[in-house]
Amino acid sequence: MSEAVDVLLFGLGAIGSFYAYILTKSENVRLTVVARSNYDAVKMNGLTINSEVYGSHTFRPYNVVKTPAEARGTFDYVVCSHKAIDQSSVPAQVAPAVDAKKTTLVVIQNGVGNEEPFRQAFPDVTIITCVTWVGALQTSPGVITHTKSEHTQIGLYPNEKVDNALEQGCLDAFTGFLRAGGTPFDVVEDMQIKRWEKVVWNAAWNSVTTLTLLDTQSWLSSEGGMSLTRQLMTEVIDVARKCGIPLSYDLIDELINKILKMPGIHSSMHADRVAGRQMEVDIILGTPLRKAREFGMKVPIMETIYTLLTELNVYLKQTSSP
Repeated sequence: MSEAVDVLLFGLGAIGSFYAYILTKSENVRLTVVARSNYDAVKMNGLTINSEVYGSHTFRPYNVVKTPAEARGTFDYVVCSHKAIDQSSVPAQVAPAVDAKKTTLVVIQNGVGNEEPFRQAFPDVTIITCVTWVGALQTSPGVITHTKSEHTQIGLYPNEKVDNALEQGCLDAFTGFLRAGGTPFDVVEDMQIKRWEKVVWNAAWNSVTTLTLLDTQSWLSSEGGMSLTRQLMTEVIDVARKCGIPLSYDLIDELINKILKMPGIHSSMHADRVAGRQMEVDIILGTPLRKAREFGMKVPIMETIYTLLTELNVYLKQTSSP
């Protein structure tokens, strides 16, 4: 057996639990998970995945902790799959697990600008960034349902302070874990293009399913639904192009055709709203909106939806407080 590789996974929701399952299929990965609301269930019973691809399995990570500091050591990889609610606060939380001489950070999240707080906090660390297209839901603490939807786009968030060959070696090793786990992935040279493409998707479907409580098919067949969706997607692409991200407007038809071929779905943001949890509004809509304001661009649909979702987050926070 190869030498053990210590991996810490921070954020054990549905997506984090899916990747925990994939990582534990690699024989040399020694996985520690940081669990919060589902800590007791995972500590006692392990994690269960019910997947249309992999079947039903219950597995136990090497260690289950409540915080990275509780793990009492540093790791070869720190995988951040948490909801990107307050991204700027996370580097300090994972810092006890990071050794700049050996740790690679892996960011698996929705949104754009996700890597920047980590780069500021850990300027000498290699960062791998990922866009995930995994359909998963935590139906009860520690129990995950996974559909057939499964793909990862992965690449480096370049760091001039780190030797490129070293960074590439870290990426190759991590993609080796994904390969051993049997999950499909693509290695992408410019991951920011893929991040912005996913934001066009998330900005549309997350927003409308959350604000209207309709599924995607019902929304697109409603009066004005298709037109507003196209306007919102156009605004996000406008901002991306102004930021130097070469997105094509053909992406609008591509994403709409993709969703129309699927049964009506809701979104992770909708699930958070229904559960009374804080939603990933800022990282999906807030960052593009701030960029638009910096460029003096008019994005009225994005601005309206961002305002509504931000205030809905305020309401959810007030009603969830003891």
